[in-house]
Amino acid sequence: VISAYKMEVERMGTSNPRASQIVTFNGVTYLTGQTSDVGATAKEQTEHVLNKIDGLLAAAGTSKSSLLTAQIWLKNISKDFAGMNEAWNSWIDPQNKPTRACVESRLARDALLVEIQVTASNPSFLRRKSAL
Repeated sequence: VISAYKMEVERMGTSNPRASQIVTFNGVTYLTGQTSDVGATAKEQTEHVLNKIDGLLAAAGTSKSSLLTAQIWLKNISKDFAGMNEAWNSWIDPQNKPTRACVESRLARDALLVEIQVTASNPSFLRRKSAL
């Protein structure tokens, strides 16, 4: 089935020379990995990262209730998994949980304990494009 709307890529937050903050294509919004060095624990950093994700999803016209996938990187999974999960579980929409992967990885700066990248469906993008 070929859609009636024009297949366009929408990019937002493009001031970084390496990546866009948000890319939406074909009704799916992709966020770049989000980090925060605010907070001394993985729970505190995760809460801050999730607030950033809420703002980026809203800017794209979608929300955490439309999440499809989440990838999470932790600096020290044995130390930080429980705290990250505590923040995640209190944030996530329990009726609309995405698929999720969580692994241990060396992160870009020593102060970072967590990085999260998500994708979400974006029906408002499809409505905007079909109205053109």
